Amino acid sequence: MQVFLKKYVLELQHTFSISRESHDFQDSMVVGLSLNGQTGYGEATANPYYKITVTSMMEEIRAIETEINQFPFDTPEQFYIFLKQKGLSNFAICALDLAANDLYGKLQGKPLYEIWGTTTDKYPKTNYTIGIDTPQKMTEKMLEKPWPLYKIKLGTENDVEIIKQLRAHSSSVFRIDANCAWTPEQTLEYAPKLKELGVEFIEQPLKADDWDGYKKIISDSALPIIADESCIVEEDVEKCAGHFTGVNIKLTKCGGLTPALRMIKKAKELDLKVMVGCMTESSVGISAIAQLLPQLDYVDMDGAMLLKKDIAKGVEILEDGKVVFPTLGGTGVTLLS
Repeated sequence: MQVFLKKYVLELQHTFSISRESHDFQDSMVVGLSLNGQTGYGEATANPYYKITVTSMMEEIRAIETEINQFPFDTPEQFYIFLKQKGLSNFAICALDLAANDLYGKLQGKPLYEIWGTTTDKYPKTNYTIGIDTPQKMTEKMLEKPWPLYKIKLGTENDVEIIKQLRAHSSSVFRIDANCAWTPEQTLEYAPKLKELGVEFIEQPLKADDWDGYKKIISDSALPIIADESCIVEEDVEKCAGHFTGVNIKLTKCGGLTPALRMIKKAKELDLKVMVGCMTESSVGISAIAQLLPQLDYVDMDGAMLLKKDIAKGVEILEDGKVVFPTLGGTGVTLLS
């Protein structure tokens, strides 16, 4: 097996802001794994919140590059165990695991969703994200991209008023992501008002470690509460039961498709709603997420849609939210020249 690494700087269509940061570019690392004439691709983006850079991920992988090249690849699961034993960060493991799953599917000549025993007869539509900005600019971004579902980033001093202004221009379903910016009291105050304004659920309103706060609000909130920053790795899913209505699984945070499949299974056993989210990846990462669609209640896979220019070809998301799946096996990704 042969591994290669490439850094990309993805330019966004608009400045993207959440409650704790803003950016116009997204650094991303793409990993390729080649074997028997096929190449699988994986991706992981840099993230200052988790102190992850493309340089740090590349250094981790290059330190074991010879071992990866000599690894007797059979299944993604075996490769994942090997990577965990090497102590890599979950972000670096994610890129390699996505590449291994894509490679495995291409060698089998089947898309991953089919290998996993699911079909694309029914799946949730992705939301389109509107980052924090002035209400006028947020409205402009929304009108620029008519969409059936919007995720609205909040964490300001006039969050409910922002939703009132956006609602005046759209009848689409809204989802709210506060990125840890609220208190329990604010959440319980805002939830009924937001529900009246057509909001479907609230994602991560409190700080990630405020388990007492979530325990306090979960039974009284007028809207479902979905975990994001509180649900990073497999062990977190069980902790979220009784504190959240559902979990948002991020492939980069948990370490790829292999652990995500187990997290989905565990969440369903615990009667938690299941969402998978993106980190402004290109179509390399988004096409991996798309393979999970038949298993999900909600999905946030608009990362490539937020870019000025994509770096790969994979799944295609149509204007009505429907997905066109590639004819290639695996995640179906090819890099653009």
